[in-house]
Amino acid sequence: MSAILPGATIGILGGGQLGRMTAMAARSLGYRIQVMDPDPSCPARFVVDACFEGSWDDARAAADLARGCDVITLEIEQISVASLRAAEKYAPVRPGVAMMEIIQDRILQKNWLVEHGFPAGEFRTIQSEAELQAAIVALGGRCFVKSARGGYDGRSQVKIGFDETIGPSEEEARGAWRLLGQRPAVAEKALDLEKEISVMVARAPNGELKSYPSAANHHEHQILIWSVIPSSIPNELEAKAQEVSRRIAEQMNLEGVLAVEMFLTKDKKLLVNELAPRPHNSYHASERACATSQFEQIVRAVCDLPLGDVSIVKAAAIANLLGDLWAEREPRFDRALSVPGVRLHLYEKHVPRAGRKMGHLSAIGETPEEAVDRVLQAKALL
Repeated sequence: MSAILPGATIGILGGGQLGRMTAMAARSLGYRIQVMDPDPSCPARFVVDACFEGSWDDARAAADLARGCDVITLEIEQISVASLRAAEKYAPVRPGVAMMEIIQDRILQKNWLVEHGFPAGEFRTIQSEAELQAAIVALGGRCFVKSARGGYDGRSQVKIGFDETIGPSEEEARGAWRLLGQRPAVAEKALDLEKEISVMVARAPNGELKSYPSAANHHEHQILIWSVIPSSIPNELEAKAQEVSRRIAEQMNLEGVLAVEMFLTKDKKLLVNELAPRPHNSYHASERACATSQFEQIVRAVCDLPLGDVSIVKAAAIANLLGDLWAEREPRFDRALSVPGVRLHLYEKHVPRAGRKMGHLSAIGETPEEAVDRVLQAKALL
């Protein structure tokens, strides 16, 4: 297996902000870039050589993209298996179809983790409203219910049993089942969490593997609000998080990058939450914190180049900028940039909407705490 050298063309299935930032890193390395996305004016459109319009299940568009590429990767896991198979007829698809089939379905993903001995929280698979009712009881009355397929940033997810004024009820479960489209789902027991972390792993087709120091993540309404590298968890827990993440990547035969989202419970247990086979919001700070950003690393990995150094140069944090910020007026970016060590990253999305990620701020600091304080100070000035 030989490396795909600069000058070759990389195809990306998905042209959102992750595809955009991957394309920018690839261009710095000397690659040409093509993307496929349902939106012809997607964020990556302005930094790539060609943009193919096609939905995630448009196998013909995926094949058209792949015909002119030397390797294909992705920035969103919702690409249909048919599209992935159509693309792989013309170029290697990394990560591969077998891995994607497992990760795309939360039921398959959860079962795979348990069957391979990885720590996960208690859950039940749901195929009907009656099974959801039974699962709520079995899981102690408080749980998160997530559609088996699709959904991120809190979409296709419902919290049950968190309103103490009513408690879990048959009506609450019935509403959740309807809200999720009466489709297969996973019910996950609510946990007492100390922290949420993630570990980004990169693996090349030649077997070389590197994992980044863990990131600590703060969510509100299931949307990442800020993240910081390093996470500052105790050394023994960091070693465990690294070991679990690397074993998952090896056993799934990863080619590319994989973010392993984990829960650290108050009784110091590390549990795998979900897997994301692409660049991840929690590692945007790697552009500031690490010798090699996650975006350069995925290019190196899928092109079978030597993987980059993942050591930390400086603590760094990011804060997401959601469309809500634009509700009343244009944000005051000049004020935010007055904070030392802060940078602005906008994705060129034209229509701000509540909950939509329009960009992020990043900040460096002498400590993780200082980096978080700076980036949140800058966000408050907007």
